[in-house]
Amino acid sequence: MRRREFIALVGRTAVAWPLAVRAQQPAMPVIGFLRSTSLADSTPFVTTIRQGLKEAGFVEGQNVAIELRFAEGRSDRLPELVAETL
Repeated sequence: MRRREFIALVGRTAVAWPLAVRAQQPAMPVIGFLRSTSLADSTPFVTTIRQGLKEAGFVEGQNVAIELRFAEGRSDRLPELVAETL
């Protein structure tokens, strides 16, 4: 009887283990990029950031998310854009 209980326990653990591991995986990191200029003026910076992340092993949409916000020359919009991403 103990042998059957042991086998049942091992079987339940084997089924539950992948679920527990999957549940503990951290959320995808998010990198925020905020500029007071426009996207067109910031393109070189955005390209450089994406390239650096790629070289470090981060692929946008797979293991990192990038949130881009641009104030289009209106610095008064910066607090609003920050609040939008939180």
